[in-house]
Amino acid sequence: MKLRRIYAVASREGREIVRDRLFFSMAFIIPPVLLLSFGYGLSFDVTDNPFAVLDYDRTPMSRDYLHSFIDSPYFKFKGSLENEDRIFDLLAGGTVRSVIVVPEHFQEKLLSARPVGVQTFIDGTFPYRAQTTIGYAAGINESFNSRLLVDYLARSKGIGRNYALKIFDPIDVQVRYLYNQSIRSDWSLTPRLIMIVLMICPPLMTSMGVVREKETGAIYNIYSSTITKGEYLLGKLSPYVGVSVFNVLVLWLLATIVFGAPFKGDPLFFFAASVLFVICTTGVGLLVSVLVRTQVASTLITFICAVAPSAFYSGVFVPVFALGKGARIVAHMLPAMYYTNIVTGCFLKGFGITMLYTDVLVLAAYAATLYAIGYFMFSKRPRS
Repeated sequence: MKLRRIYAVASREGREIVRDRLFFSMAFIIPPVLLLSFGYGLSFDVTDNPFAVLDYDRTPMSRDYLHSFIDSPYFKFKGSLENEDRIFDLLAGGTVRSVIVVPEHFQEKLLSARPVGVQTFIDGTFPYRAQTTIGYAAGINESFNSRLLVDYLARSKGIGRNYALKIFDPIDVQVRYLYNQSIRSDWSLTPRLIMIVLMICPPLMTSMGVVREKETGAIYNIYSSTITKGEYLLGKLSPYVGVSVFNVLVLWLLATIVFGAPFKGDPLFFFAASVLFVICTTGVGLLVSVLVRTQVASTLITFICAVAPSAFYSGVFVPVFALGKGARIVAHMLPAMYYTNIVTGCFLKGFGITMLYTDVLVLAAYAATLYAIGYFMFSKRPRS
């Protein structure tokens, strides 16, 4: 194996990347654009939920109850309704996501110690947001009930409100969120999106770069030359690995500076693990390139066999432990899950090699296997 030959192939491929507009865009423009698009477009935070109210009682106590929702950061008040005629039109049109209906005699029943039902309509088009909204509404309702009971206990027993609160609620639960104290979805999601971007661009560039020579016939120059397939593959893939490593730095800067995601781990370890993952993803592209002959086919196979499973079975949107048994098996067969563990551990938990060495070893084994299979499947002889 001669370094001069490897350098010649790598230099030629690097010039092709810079010269070809498609490859230049995939190498330097699409990765940051994808991260920015996903980062700003995806959010699991449910705040400013637009809602309207219908107050049939119109008493000080009903207004106090509704202000518990109006003053909450999780709800955004859109106005009051006069009757029920417009409720379903507003919900169907998306003007509001929920409507709270306070019945007549609300204050009268509460003051006479009788239960009263408050009706809440919630748009269930997006189940996750609907379930979260239900939780917020139940929490606000529970807080209002607690205030009523504490006030009643204080009046009936002739004691101070603070003492009545201790009697009514003797157990004080103090919740402390670890690793993501602000519970911001962008802090948790953006680092994981780095994995998605690195799972899209490097394998696509690699597979299309090799297949392009098959389509144009340039691959016959390789067939007739004295260069070995090992020299060719190293020279062919090294520019794509280099470009992807550069993108790791760009994506890390965007995640930490633009989205403000905290990075608590060791930068050198994260960078080294990312390089290993990039080698895995380019290996996926190599494997696809030896199986197909057209760039369209390589793009479709890469998305179907690599990108889609990595997005849904890596723990980005749904935790791996929450998946079904078969889905968990698929997740453990993909390198994306292990790199997602590394990204999450480095960004949010401050983990290093001592905690994540298993994931690193799996990625190393995965990379070696992919390149070994690609090497043995690649042939310097034209196939009929």
